[in-house]
Amino acid sequence: MNTSMRVNPKPGRRVVAVFLALSASAAVLAAPGAAAAQQSDGAAVSVPPIHWGACPKAEPPYPDPSPRAQCATVEVPLDWAKPNGPKTGIFVARYRATDPARRIGVLMSNPGGPGTPGADDALYADDPVSGYSPAMLQRFDVIGFDPRGIGRSRNADCDEAITGQIPSRPRDAAEFERLRALNGRLAASCLERTGPLAAHMDGESVARDMDAIRAALGERRISFLGHSYGTFLGERYARLFPSRLRALALDSAMDPDRPNAERYLTDGSVTIDDTLKRLAAWCEKDTACALNGKDLTAVTDTLFARADAGTLREPGPNGPTRTAVDADRLADFLTFALGKGSPEETARQLAALYTGKGEVRWSPTGTELAWRLVLCQDYDFRIRDYAEYRAIRERVAKAAPHVRYNAQALDIVLGCQGWSMPPKPQPARGRGNLPPVLVVNATHDLATPLPGARRMARSFPEASLFTMDVVGHWLYRRGGTEEAMRVIDTYLTRPQG
Repeated sequence: MNTSMRVNPKPGRRVVAVFLALSASAAVLAAPGAAAAQQSDGAAVSVPPIHWGACPKAEPPYPDPSPRAQCATVEVPLDWAKPNGPKTGIFVARYRATDPARRIGVLMSNPGGPGTPGADDALYADDPVSGYSPAMLQRFDVIGFDPRGIGRSRNADCDEAITGQIPSRPRDAAEFERLRALNGRLAASCLERTGPLAAHMDGESVARDMDAIRAALGERRISFLGHSYGTFLGERYARLFPSRLRALALDSAMDPDRPNAERYLTDGSVTIDDTLKRLAAWCEKDTACALNGKDLTAVTDTLFARADAGTLREPGPNGPTRTAVDADRLADFLTFALGKGSPEETARQLAALYTGKGEVRWSPTGTELAWRLVLCQDYDFRIRDYAEYRAIRERVAKAAPHVRYNAQALDIVLGCQGWSMPPKPQPARGRGNLPPVLVVNATHDLATPLPGARRMARSFPEASLFTMDVVGHWLYRRGGTEEAMRVIDTYLTRPQG
């Protein structure tokens, strides 16, 4: 998953979504001539065709969207089980194919998060750093959209002051119950400030919105490229509307089997532990490692022992400071240092902690509000009580002994405790045949671990899994993982049945 707090949604992508000012020209709907989407009981819902207009300009110093981009709003049912009830608007952007004679069709995309506005994929489709290749832009109309409750699609609002009161790592039953109670208050504030939309930001609702966009475009089928949480949306769409997909490419895949809290936390934590072992193997051979000659797994074991004993301190320029580092803070550091930093930088910071001299870049803990609003409805991470929570933590620590847990996964699990908007049931599979699916994943992805990607590939009748032996997340980018970008582009542009 991607959020601005934890993971750069697309390295090189200019994060401009929240700075685009809304304009009336981006919200015009056409008159009748409607196409049809499908509501939750299978009945058709009329969707007017899109009337494209100019896109809103960015607020300085951020760049304006491409002059080829067009924008509109598609009105969809707020609750797909009540198609004649209140509506909500989905902000949609299009970058038209540059070679109409060779146009394949529509490529819809989602950058994940959850909570990341997705219209930027089309607004900045020709960005030379983070956009699509010229060959892809020739063949597809690129369609991006801000999911319901996100960005320009009526951004959800909650009382963020409550988040500062929530225990980040409950240490006893009283703190665990306080966490649940405050999470419940936070959910209530989202409903109060956002209205009923807050209870309908789940993946199935977004997948139905995607089909409404398809219908409004007048397209029989779409190609879809999902990244991170966007892969979950792709899987939901494939489950609901298999015959409306021309191609489905999933980059850095979520687990579609809706794992419980323990399996979700275990998969992520074992991946962190394996990534540390990978770093240790590099450090043993490379003199660029600040701890060359030492066993890095033994180093982290020593650091945890000192943290448990209360003797681990933050490093300083001349030696240890007086600020203690507990085991949870150490585990949080390891998650984000191993997942985001270069080997040299991660080893340097570990050496600083080990020797007490140097500098460490600490990462904040906690979940983005959008994670709770979306994931707590898509997955069932509920834990019965503190005793069960402690038992899960102990089993996870045995599975990942050198790092103890994946902090991002634990943030998400804890963020769903006491959340008053319950998980939605798994939707039934629609009728129709799916095209062959492509799933792409890193071997060491701390946000979407490889076991989940394997389950994603197995969930389809026919799918290929392409892996890269790297530490990273979101492989569709220029640079070190450009091979994955070429594999995805080749798959998307090849003839499909």
